Amino acid sequence: EEDVKKYSMDIKSSAHALLGIINDILDFSKIESGRMEIVPAEYELNSMLNDLYNMFLLRAQEKGLMFDVSVDASLPSKLYGDDLRIRQVLSNLLTNAVKYTRKGTVTFEVAGERDGADVILHFAVRDTGIGIRQEDIPKLFSAFERLDEEKNRDIEGTGLGMNISLQLLKLMDTDLRVESVYGEGTRFFFDLRQKVVNEEAIGNF
Repeated sequence: EEDVKKYSMDIKSSAHALLGIINDILDFSKIESGRMEIVPAEYELNSMLNDLYNMFLLRAQEKGLMFDVSVDASLPSKLYGDDLRIRQVLSNLLTNAVKYTRKGTVTFEVAGERDGADVILHFAVRDTGIGIRQEDIPKLFSAFERLDEEKNRDIEGTGLGMNISLQLLKLMDTDLRVESVYGEGTRFFFDLRQKVVNEEAIGNF
């Protein structure tokens, strides 16, 4: 019955939200104790990007947002790195972009350039959301810190996602950067060096 189905979906989404919080706390604890490790392996770049696209297209559409994806067609198809942690960082950035954007567009950009046997990937997530005050940007990466709490009290979150993303990127020898105009939107971006396993281009995403 419809009401039973609705209650079941509410239980399922609540369980996923709770699991997300538990995973964040476990990751934060690992980072704090110095036990978080980057585990590289071969992975298909297109597969990772496709999974992220499918997940966040639906979330954006549910909020009435546009979701634009721009991927450099010349990027190599198979790379060597910790794609699980890269997905985690990008998921955090895309989740926040959708969460804090009430209207307009979330844009996901992936470009890159070759450097010998490696490729330097340029990832960027841009939104037309609420933006961040310049004085609040340093707080953004603090654990358990949430910005504009009064204004955003209807938006769920632990305040751990950005701190975890920053620490994971540091473990991968890079840094997370941010540009924002309060009331207009935000852009998060980072560069990541990955070994190339297969030179074949991914083509038109």
